[in-house]
Amino acid sequence: MSQSDHAGAARPDPRRAAHRALADAAPRPYWLDRPERPDPLPPLTGTTSTDLLIIGGGYTGLWAALLAKQDDPHRDVLLVEAGTCGWAASGRNGGFCAASLTHGLANGVDRFPGEIAELERLGRDNLTAIADTIDRYGIDCDFERTGELAVAVEPYQVDGLVADAALAREYGHDVTLLDTDQVRAEVNSPTYLAGMWDRDRVAMLDPARLAWGLRRAAQQLGVRVHEHTRVTGLHRHGPGLRAATTGGRDGAPGTIDARRVVLATNAFPPLLRRLRHFVVPVYDYALMTEPLTAAQRAEIGWHHRQGLADTGNQFHYYRITTDGRILFGGYDAVYHFGNRMTPALEQRQATFTALAEHFFTTFPQLTDVRFTHRWGGVVDTCTRFCPFFGTAHDGRLAYAAGFTGLGVGTTRFAARVMLDLLTGEPTPLTGLDLVRSTPLPFPPEPIRAAGINLTRWSLARADAHAGQRNIWLRTLDRLGLGFDS
Repeated sequence: MSQSDHAGAARPDPRRAAHRALADAAPRPYWLDRPERPDPLPPLTGTTSTDLLIIGGGYTGLWAALLAKQDDPHRDVLLVEAGTCGWAASGRNGGFCAASLTHGLANGVDRFPGEIAELERLGRDNLTAIADTIDRYGIDCDFERTGELAVAVEPYQVDGLVADAALAREYGHDVTLLDTDQVRAEVNSPTYLAGMWDRDRVAMLDPARLAWGLRRAAQQLGVRVHEHTRVTGLHRHGPGLRAATTGGRDGAPGTIDARRVVLATNAFPPLLRRLRHFVVPVYDYALMTEPLTAAQRAEIGWHHRQGLADTGNQFHYYRITTDGRILFGGYDAVYHFGNRMTPALEQRQATFTALAEHFFTTFPQLTDVRFTHRWGGVVDTCTRFCPFFGTAHDGRLAYAAGFTGLGVGTTRFAARVMLDLLTGEPTPLTGLDLVRSTPLPFPPEPIRAAGINLTRWSLARADAHAGQRNIWLRTLDRLGLGFDS
């Protein structure tokens, strides 16, 4: 972490504080480790049929189920989930619900210049629709439209914030630039040099409670939901598709005949071979503190409760919860050769130690705070860093993937797109270049791992050298593959 203590005073040793603070942290996601977690629903066994089968019970699948029943209350909708709804990325993320559909305005301008104004409008409407749904169904997920505060922690990043603010205002964002004193008055960190508060396009929420609330709302509308039900195969059958399943601990076989299918498995191995070339799983990690005392809260301020992110390439995201805890995550984004995924990779001590050290560099006044939880998990990414869409089996199946860690809000839009695609008729959404175009595929191994890890190394080097991008990053930029957080 290339942050300097610009206050000039002696500070506690972040390394020593990190070791002590992590000593008792539970190795599981905080959001899912609570007594209000709903009981799992029974697995599917035997044979059944449905109008619409949704594979995957994260946000994407849950939104698709809810919207499908709102569109047509008489349509039979069946959702199956290999674990429990929201157990993966949907239930263990930071809870940043952004309006952007393109992983940030700059990425959208670069990749979709001809329709970015429309995408910005659609994203704003999508965020409003999420808020309306939460209110309509009484989903208790601590939804707060606080906005997001981007902070510069190195001198070269200050000019970047000025440029970002100018671009944001060009597209109608309500943004405020803050100097050193002003940003520290919002959130008191000696590392902050400047800030940009985007006030109206990010909400904070409790991610697991959102997933659980969407599951409950879908069931209330008549969606059949079966958890611990894994789809092991999918093929054409008559006028629709047939899915083979295994359910429960004993792996009892089952069969589902469906007229249409929504595939919402994101980072997990897809049932469509073609998707394996476009999506890679990347591990992201986070820590959660104990609730801060009143004195500690007074030390840091944070009265407006914005989501926070610094502006390095290897950036940190953090937020404060309704009960005064701080979630601190990001920085490392780890890819394992061959798209390897296993529960053992969700715990990475080197990353947790680094995050804890960075936390205490950011907030040295919180040196006595301990972490209660440490966790990691995969997010799906693609070469354009925002979702892509498509159909298969002659339009009988629709899919969306590649959210790159900004899917809390975008998944609802993706669900709407997939349902539109399944109608087979053109709609304003299916005509978007965002929907019709496809990202470049990742190369095969070992080139894939070498390229991803060279990019990670280069981004870290840029952060350590005042943002200067080396020849590898400049080449990716010219090819339209560059990522600038």
